[in-house]
Amino acid sequence: MAEINIPNEYPVELKAPDLSPYKSGNTGIPYIWRFDSGKPGANVMISAIVHGNEPCGAIALDWLLNRDVRPAAGSLTLAFMNIAAYEAFDPADPNATRWIDEDFNRVWDVAVLEGERDSVELRRAREVRPALNDIDCLLDIHSMQHLAPPLMMSGRQKRAKTLAGSVGVPERVVGDAGHAEGRRMRDYGAFDDPDARNTALLIECGQHWQASAEDLAKEAAIRFLVATGTLGKEALAAFSKPSVTQSAFTVVEAITIQNEGFVFAEPFSGGEVIAQKGTLIGYDGTTPVRTPEDDLMLVMPSKRLWRGQTAVRLARRDT
Repeated sequence: MAEINIPNEYPVELKAPDLSPYKSGNTGIPYIWRFDSGKPGANVMISAIVHGNEPCGAIALDWLLNRDVRPAAGSLTLAFMNIAAYEAFDPADPNATRWIDEDFNRVWDVAVLEGERDSVELRRAREVRPALNDIDCLLDIHSMQHLAPPLMMSGRQKRAKTLAGSVGVPERVVGDAGHAEGRRMRDYGAFDDPDARNTALLIECGQHWQASAEDLAKEAAIRFLVATGTLGKEALAAFSKPSVTQSAFTVVEAITIQNEGFVFAEPFSGGEVIAQKGTLIGYDGTTPVRTPEDDLMLVMPSKRLWRGQTAVRLARRDT
């Protein structure tokens, strides 16, 4: 995996909480906690720090645990994932610890998990995998490299967009198939099976270190728990804002970098809608990259512009 050497242009407004009190867990897996209501209902998980430099999810889980939030039905699992990368986080160089050896969110193909490859992230993924196997609904909390509108990433299955609508935040919901580089945790197993009922969402709460990412992570967590029947609607009283009017999009193309030296034509940050087909958005080496149709939204343009990475995704508004 290429070394992450990306200058930081954003202030670090969030303080990453100390997770050491949660190390023991109560599931036999470090840093994973499960609470059972004893009543029928969904097995629900909220996960955080799949990437070590995205503290808003850790803040939200720490907040839930400190508030002794417990399920009214079914079970609730709260899972801190890439602990090694999180513990290496340094606000003076916050881009450096997205991962230790490789991207934890690209190793979730069964063949990879059960193969011979080894890394810090794969060892942790194999360790936490049993906790995911009976989860009915997953919310995986993330944040973004750029200042851009928050997104709910709903994967390929229609049922996930339906759940995203029930959660009610953020404003934009994007269906996509992930990355050529590897399978995400939200697409693991039954979550991406068209014939299953298991459902996963991945929320991008805004720029990694902006204060508002913490607020959205907490609100989305509570709204997700209400939407899945894990908590009653009275839990929403903590939030004065109503749910928003959402817009749904579907990715029509993920631009995977084929050459060295990808550059964007403009300093895109994400959320821009490119009106005209054929608009130049960048160069993959010397090859121009243009929009394949009118009115496409740019989804999370990357700063990690090396071969095999996703440079940007292009999404069409659902009709």
